[in-house]
Amino acid sequence: MFIKQLYTGCLSEAAYFIESEGVAAVIDPLRDIEPYLELARERNATIKYIFETHFHADFVSGHLDLAAATKAPIVYGPETSTGFPVHIAKDGEDFQIGKLTVRALHTPGHTLESTCYLLLDENKQPHAIFTGDTLFVGDVGRPDLFSGNLNKEELAGLLYDSLQTKIKTLPDGVIVYPAHGPGSACGKNLGPNTFSTIGEEKSTNYALLADNKDEFISQVTDGLSTPPQYFPINAQINKEGYDAMQTVMDRSLKPLSVKAFREKVKEGAMILDTRNAGTFTEGFVPGSMSIGLEGRFAEWAGSLLNFERPLVLVTEEGQAEETIVRLARVGFDKVEGYLEGGFEGWKAAGEKIDMIISVDPDELAMDIPHDENLVIVDVRKPAEYADGHVKNAVNLSLGDLTDRAGALSDFDDHHNLYVHCQGGYRSVIACSIMKQEGIHNLRNVNGGFGKMKDQKGIDVVKEKNVLN
Repeated sequence: MFIKQLYTGCLSEAAYFIESEGVAAVIDPLRDIEPYLELARERNATIKYIFETHFHADFVSGHLDLAAATKAPIVYGPETSTGFPVHIAKDGEDFQIGKLTVRALHTPGHTLESTCYLLLDENKQPHAIFTGDTLFVGDVGRPDLFSGNLNKEELAGLLYDSLQTKIKTLPDGVIVYPAHGPGSACGKNLGPNTFSTIGEEKSTNYALLADNKDEFISQVTDGLSTPPQYFPINAQINKEGYDAMQTVMDRSLKPLSVKAFREKVKEGAMILDTRNAGTFTEGFVPGSMSIGLEGRFAEWAGSLLNFERPLVLVTEEGQAEETIVRLARVGFDKVEGYLEGGFEGWKAAGEKIDMIISVDPDELAMDIPHDENLVIVDVRKPAEYADGHVKNAVNLSLGDLTDRAGALSDFDDHHNLYVHCQGGYRSVIACSIMKQEGIHNLRNVNGGFGKMKDQKGIDVVKEKNVLN
């Protein structure tokens, strides 16, 4: 028995490769399929099945490209309808992988078609369960993500039944392999680990400790944040199909001269700069949005970019291909090329540049008592803000900047904005968006709240002052 979890940190996503006696299966693959093909070559194995736990909302699956490359069928659970050929498993249906058996367990609740896959060893004993978004470490899948005509309470009720009848009845030693780890927006507050056991979850997971269905529904539906804007788009792509990854690369991985780059922008393309956030502040092409590859790139790209608007890229040398792949993971296929020579080539051509002033927390501390127009803008999530923030700071979560006109309407030309997040990544994204909207009297605070909270002269409190 060979099981490998392939974890992608910027999406908090886990795919799985299972192999026995030269026969393999892949569960919940990402759109870039080479890692699975490489594993198959290393194991001298043939990929026989591609199992999908549900229509993923937070990334575009690699099911179609992997099926084309391997001729393996795509397997979904009951209640599934797609725009391409799939095998719809019956509840309890078994699939043979060498000496191993994979059993489909229909577990509706996160979505109607959600299905877990129970792995039985050569003695037909339960060894592991691949739970998709039905059960996470310390959490369960949110029941409000665009599944049929049921409301979140009705779906939560289905999820309760699924967990009680299909999951909690398994032996305590069965390993739990979920589709997501910490940071994923597919649950409310996932635990720090990427796998667990049934016994551990039964004893620690709040959702499995609920005394009855009503209590479970209340706990699971309470405090749900608004899903990122790209979730329904990705779910629809996964359901209906998409262009092959190679097709996307062929049309997107094109070097653009400065002149051609300017023409694309003039025609309406948005400039996406994926260099490190600190590097971006020192100089960038005017009008660019910063989303650095070093952070949760795909998540913020999906949350903040317009799917209908074409993109042109500014990247570090040699990172254009990686950027295109990571954008494609969340459904962005309209990249029209990248700036040849990068930002250095732009400067060398004598083009205008822009920059973001960055200050250290000690400089902010000196300005606070003397600047009556000073406004501290905290772009962290409301929960982070509530846990501790700078006194009188305005909380404008980065995710709220999708509604730019509304979110930024409270700021006037006379305001001196000091923008921060927890460490410095999200605040640079926010500053780049503000500059796109004509707000230039701003500064990025280096090190974010992580450094500000210990700075003498900066008062930290816990009362709320949330914009909107």
